[in-house]
Amino acid sequence: MLIDSHCHVNFEAYEGDADEVIRRALDGQIWLINVGSNYESSLRSVALAEEHDQGVYAAVGLHPIHLAQAVTESVSFGGQAKEFTTPQEDFDYDKFSELCQSSAKIVALGETGLDYYYFDKFSEQQLHDAKEKQRQVLAQFIALGREFDLPLIFHCRGTKEDNFFSYDELAAILAAAQQDGGKQINGVVHCFTGTLEQANKFLDLGFYIGFTGIITFKKKVDWLWEIVKAVPLEKILVETDAPFLCPEPYRGQRNEPAYVEYVVRKVAELRGISPQEVALATTENARKLFGI
Repeated sequence: MLIDSHCHVNFEAYEGDADEVIRRALDGQIWLINVGSNYESSLRSVALAEEHDQGVYAAVGLHPIHLAQAVTESVSFGGQAKEFTTPQEDFDYDKFSELCQSSAKIVALGETGLDYYYFDKFSEQQLHDAKEKQRQVLAQFIALGREFDLPLIFHCRGTKEDNFFSYDELAAILAAAQQDGGKQINGVVHCFTGTLEQANKFLDLGFYIGFTGIITFKKKVDWLWEIVKAVPLEKILVETDAPFLCPEPYRGQRNEPAYVEYVVRKVAELRGISPQEVALATTENARKLFGI
């Protein structure tokens, strides 16, 4: 059994076959957590979870990139790209608070965090305002997590020129939050692509590290392989981030939760242990963090 700790079968990329994609995962003994990127996709996550007695769970959140502007992203379907646009959205604490109380299948908040990837054409003032808004909303999600005793799923991405500095900023924010006298924060830094030093900062704060199909890629990810080998197995989660980041041997196609097994196989290969050992450990880690 495996748990895909972060996927988006709630996205438009699965319009028309979401049920089939979920059934394919469940038939392969793979459970999944659908993660919201805005209020609408969070509602869809909850609806999909409620349609299944077990194996399908929801996280509700507002992706930081959608606080600043509408974003168009492209997903490949067998070599043919299709674009999806997510509109800009403001965060409403009360709406998400009500949503958190709507279903026992909600096991996390997120994704939330920092993302500067599309800010390259912003003016200095726009950049300042966008960063400040992301920090404010992140603080509100931390407050929601404490209110409802839910773990958080953190997204972190820097600029196109420098992906790494944003991890230091997120670690500093979370360190301050862990020391502010409030309830302890639990969570995972998903799709980790920072440095080992940065990974250790999050581990020292008590967080899990999530790895995606990026670790299966054949070029320019050797630094990430060293991190996979160094992070304690009891702090690793596996994920697809589907429909994005499809692993080898399906790279370039639309991703889906059933492919999380390839992430497990790569973790096992890098660490010199069996896939079964990785499966047992990461499944237990996900159960523990998300209360499954």
